[in-house]
Amino acid sequence: MLGRIYSAADRFVQKHKLHALVDVSIFAIITFVFHELWWSFYGWLESFNFIIGSADWLAGKVYIISLWFNRNILGLEVLTSAPNTMWFSNGAFVAIDEGCSGLKQFYQVAVLFILFPGPWIHKLWYIPFGFFTMFLANVFRIVCLSLVALWIPQHWDFVHEWILRPFFYVIIFFLWVLWVEKFRRSGKLINAGIIE
Repeated sequence: MLGRIYSAADRFVQKHKLHALVDVSIFAIITFVFHELWWSFYGWLESFNFIIGSADWLAGKVYIISLWFNRNILGLEVLTSAPNTMWFSNGAFVAIDEGCSGLKQFYQVAVLFILFPGPWIHKLWYIPFGFFTMFLANVFRIVCLSLVALWIPQHWDFVHEWILRPFFYVIIFFLWVLWVEKFRRSGKLINAGIIE
């Protein structure tokens, strides 16, 4: 019964060339459901030492690299205070706590690519690649927030909430598009006998 329904749906998708729409729908559903589940169970997740310890560790690494970049590449004068806080010459600061660690995005990347169709052999390296990409995106985000805090502190909240927080989703979407174009679709074409 389910096999016939799946076959009929697959024929409909093939006939009307709806592969892209189906893929985007799967991406959107996984992303939305993950986001809702994460925030619904976040209080419970915080009760696990592993989760909080991982978030604190990750926040510390983001802080160290962002601080190094601000001082050594951008030449900013930065004072520091515990935990993970950078102070700038105008009195503004950027504090990196577990909420800024990027841990949620790591889990989101893992869940997305575990659930999204594609060859497992590529998932084994692509998911860690996604983690690394999200880590670099987070460092970039913190460096940008440092510059905003220093140069236009009156816009810090707006940039933090409405530009750089959604930036994570842009990166996740880019990773997903790359996955679909390079691995998912090529696997489908090989299995269909289109590519030798």
